[in-house]
Amino acid sequence: MSGDESSRDFHATRRKLFINLIKKRVKPGTGSSLEFLDRRTWTYPVANIQSIIQKTPFVVVGGIATRLYMPERMTLDLDILVKAEDKFKVYRELDLAGSQRIGELSISGSQWNLPDGTLLDVLEFSEKWVSDAVSSPNYNPNGLPIIALPYLVLMKLQASRSQDLADVSRMLGGTQESDLQEVRKVVRVYLPDAAEDLESLIALGKLERGE
Repeated sequence: MSGDESSRDFHATRRKLFINLIKKRVKPGTGSSLEFLDRRTWTYPVANIQSIIQKTPFVVVGGIATRLYMPERMTLDLDILVKAEDKFKVYRELDLAGSQRIGELSISGSQWNLPDGTLLDVLEFSEKWVSDAVSSPNYNPNGLPIIALPYLVLMKLQASRSQDLADVSRMLGGTQESDLQEVRKVVRVYLPDAAEDLESLIALGKLERGE
């Protein structure tokens, strides 16, 4: 078995363990209020990364990106995704702005300290879907490019940490069916072994809303 296959099996097992545990505990309507679940805010400040990276296409991912699709939760760092082929362009722009490189990430990417003290994780992926994700963002009220929901869900399913899976469930519980179909389409193409888990997470999200 290759390293990639072993990693996929590990993440798939972790997803199923998480989902099975939550299924045993969750009851319809026992989550947060619908008013809270439908709230979309940008209360906590975000570093002005657009003033630093002006030429290289990127999208914001991670916890900050979820603010566009679920209630805001505080996160201190900033994560962006770029095409692997563009990483040296990003490095140059970060260097010119006075950012300091801290080191490599455990996944493909690097960590930086921005001039305002914000920690920036630059994810540098070469998968086929990354080009589409970077070129078709959604935008927050300040024009910050945010990764589209299908690709954010894909990334979180790939990571399969408990917080990522909880985010997927909460984001998709109140998502319109037409948008869910777009999410399903991306997952079926790029992570087909997670398609069944995706449906379980959607169902759990709806249960939280009392549906």
